[in-house]
Amino acid sequence: MLMKLQKNAIGIFDSGFGGLTVFKSIVAQLPQYNYIYLGDNARSPYGDHSFETVYQYTLECVEWLFKQGCPLVILACNTASAKALRSIQQLDLPKKYPNNRVLGVIRPTAEVIGNRSTSKSIGVLGTRGTIKSESYLIEINKFFPEVKVYQQSCPMWVPLIENGEHENDGADYFVKQYLTGLLNQSSTIDTVLLACTHYPLLVPKIKKYLQPNLQVVSQGDIVANSLVDYLNRHTEIETQLSREAHQLFYTTGDAESFDQHATVFLEKAIVSLKVKV
Repeated sequence: MLMKLQKNAIGIFDSGFGGLTVFKSIVAQLPQYNYIYLGDNARSPYGDHSFETVYQYTLECVEWLFKQGCPLVILACNTASAKALRSIQQLDLPKKYPNNRVLGVIRPTAEVIGNRSTSKSIGVLGTRGTIKSESYLIEINKFFPEVKVYQQSCPMWVPLIENGEHENDGADYFVKQYLTGLLNQSSTIDTVLLACTHYPLLVPKIKKYLQPNLQVVSQGDIVANSLVDYLNRHTEIETQLSREAHQLFYTTGDAESFDQHATVFLEKAIVSLKVKV
């Protein structure tokens, strides 16, 4: 039997653990609200799945969060944001959930990332799905047409992190390999965007293979800042949210394993429940 919050919560969804980095940043800025986090660990990672599969999985998880009473859901997953968000916003919400809202992580990032680069050359690291979608190329171009964007997929990074091997020496090979692949595309890149919410756990290793003048940008604070602004502008959503500072965690995978991994991402112990969406 599911525990339920007494009032409406903000739902935060990811295919696995990566969204916890966004969750942590959002709670740091907006600690007063109730939150429900759902990780679809049983079907993770999403990066190599087709658009249709990611859309179907994401919609099922979003609808589950709606059923728990979340009027607002954040897709704290770049792959889901790239492959499913637009369809959910344009097709599913108007027909079935006109009073609910679903937001992603790509647009908020694209709106500000151009301001971080002096050379106007940005490197994007992401999953195969995110890179193949070219979502960042399209969205950054809308806001910063003068910025050149170079992309590199990093298919091994999420498995390394999800298996708890990201701090091992063996991870260095794949970190160096993908960074070399990105930087070989242009010598003018001065900003590297981590376009996957898992990747902040690799920042120490990433910085080891980058020149000090290259900045590494994670998305957590960007998405949190954007959510603060969104709630200020959309009082029809904000007024529905309760302020009891409750947090619940759910996973479609093994709860004990989820709790162990979540401790690494959140730097605190949690207790989750396994659910079927």
